[in-house]
Formats: sequence, C-alpha cells, structure tokens
Amino acid sequence: MIFFSKNENLSKMNESKNWYAVYTRPRWEKKVASILSRKNIENYCPLNRIQRQWSDRKKVVQEPLFTSYVFIQVTEAEHSLLKQIDGIISMVYWLGKPAVIRDNEIRAIKDFLSEYVNVTLEKRPININDSIRVVSGPLMEMEGNVVGLKARTIKVSLPSLGYMMQAEIEKSNVKIINPGISRYSELVPERYAVK
Repeated sequence: MIFFSKNENLSKMNESKNWYAVYTRPRWEKKVASILSRKNIENYCPLNRIQRQWSDRKKVVQEPLFTSYVFIQVTEAEHSLLKQIDGIISMVYWLGKPAVIRDNEIRAIKDFLSEYVNVTLEKRPININDSIRVVSGPLMEMEGNVVGLKARTIKVSLPSLGYMMQAEIEKSNVKIINPGISRYSELVPERYAVK
C-alpha cells in the first residue's frame, strides 16, 4: 500500500492534462484509440466521413484524417505509460519536448469534422517573403526570410552577426512563423487564417 502526504496528493491532482499527438503504426489509428479508451486514457482520433463508390453502391466510410496520428490528453507524469501501449511508436516532439496541442485546436478539428464530409488536408505552401524558422538540420533554430523557391528547397536569408547569410534548405526542415505577402499569394479573410 502506498501513502501520499497531503502535499504530494495535491501536487498530483493539480498537474494539468494537455493534448499531445502520438505517432502510431501505419493503419493503427483506430486500434490505438480503442486501446487507449479501454485503458481510460482520454484520446481523439479524428475520423473523416468519406463517400466511397463501389460498382453496386455508394457508402460513407470513416477514415482517420491524420495518417498515423492520434491525439491524447494526459499529464506529463503519464507519458511513460504510453510506451506500454501496443501500436504507439512515439510521441510527436517539437524542439526536443512533446508537442502540446491547444484545446481550441482540438475543438476546431471536432467542429469542422462534424459539419463537413470528404475533408482533405494540405500543407500551406511556402511563399517568397515568408518568415521561417529552421526546425532541423545544422541551421536549426535560425530564423530568416524566404528569398527564393525551388521544387524541394527554399533560399533563405538568415541575418547573423551583421552579415546576411543565404542558404538553400529543404522545405521539410522549416516552419512558417509569419507569412509574407507577395503578389503570388492570395489574401485570406482573417476568420479563416491559420493561427
């Protein structure tokens, strides 16, 4: 039997739960969500309603919106429990720490999927004049502006020590932190802007 002092018990109760994303085995999103539910771990596997056409009929099926991802709501202390869940490969990390997903983002996904069918995901394209942060590679954590675009790489201006460095970086290694306005980009009404 384990006894906690009053302070230990209060600190455990006060530890807040956050939403995180876990990376699953391919095509295991629904299975992982089911296992998590059986273990009383709050989770959300966004399911997209898609209309499929077979030769003899049409049918609406539910497929995971995010391939190989399930969202979980746990405390930091519960992270170690996730390693024991069959089908979970790892947590999703951002800057060396488990990435916290805001409650309003989870609510937005739920609301969107409740109203629409055949939802598709698309990454925001990188445009000239966008401010970016390098998220991996030798220039990690550097910030700069996009000054040129190629098929797989971008040319970035990185101000450092009073010099202007330019580097070609894989698009997958950067995150847009402030979209620039160029003559090629469309202006999006504020209510639809990604924040």
